Amino acid sequence: MEKDGTRDLGAGAGVGGAATGCDAAARADEQSRARAGAPGAHPEFDRLVRTVWRLLQPDGCPWDRAQTHESLRRDMVEEAYEAADAALGGGAHLAEELGDVLMQVLLNAQVAADAGDFAIDDVCRQINAKLVRRHPHVFGDAVAADAGAVGAIWDDVKRREREGRSGADAPEGLLDSVPRSLPALLQCQKISTRAARAGFEWASVEDVWDQVASERREFEREERGSEEATEEFGDVLFSLVNVARWEGIDAEAALDASNRKFRRRWRAMERMAREEGLELDGLGVERLNELWRRAKAEERAGDAGTGPARAE
Repeated sequence: MEKDGTRDLGAGAGVGGAATGCDAAARADEQSRARAGAPGAHPEFDRLVRTVWRLLQPDGCPWDRAQTHESLRRDMVEEAYEAADAALGGGAHLAEELGDVLMQVLLNAQVAADAGDFAIDDVCRQINAKLVRRHPHVFGDAVAADAGAVGAIWDDVKRREREGRSGADAPEGLLDSVPRSLPALLQCQKISTRAARAGFEWASVEDVWDQVASERREFEREERGSEEATEEFGDVLFSLVNVARWEGIDAEAALDASNRKFRRRWRAMERMAREEGLELDGLGVERLNELWRRAKAEERAGDAGTGPARAE
């Protein structure tokens, strides 16, 4: 533990060591501070850090003092999802939700600090060093003309980081840094993309569609509801995510958009039913399909007034 309550956690591990990483981050900060419009001090952040520290003091909040990294996991995930929802609208609500996410970061950091593991300064130091390290085209001599070149640089730096962290007896695998707690669809995108970059890839998108058809046949051979059917259906979904990757589609975003579209239309159906003095529960499938078609037509008519209609 250093005098300022932080620890040397090797922010530059894997690419030049901690000292080199800190030096690079310091040089990058000097460059940034010299630029017009560069942010200055953040007194409100310091106040928030002290507030969270106070909550976890012996005479602080009993609930906060009882928290652990494990107990905070669910809250962290929930707050992140709420912030992601708020990002669709932006504005003051997004600022509020980002604050809730930041509180989770600070709570975890304070729990760690109280245990003598690390402090919030270590968190900031490590992510700053990582950003500088992974952007040599901004803070170094590398050149990146487009987003594709940036991705190649990013992957190369991450590869060298993995090599630097790996021990001789237990090297870190390509997929080990993909969190297993990610939503399954997002996790699928990440691991399939990494495998493809390593050369484990189909020759064309048509081959991926053939794989989807093959996986579907395997699924249909299994007994409905069985563990085997569940496994094979997962393979169907995995293959479909790879189709999305080939087509340049973010599968998570595509499914999220479909979910939101279904919600909009269902709300419209409920409104239409109320206007007729009806409840959706108990209506037959033909009546429900009629309301669904009306909801689609209403949505498309609204789109026609603001721009090109969505193809659905």
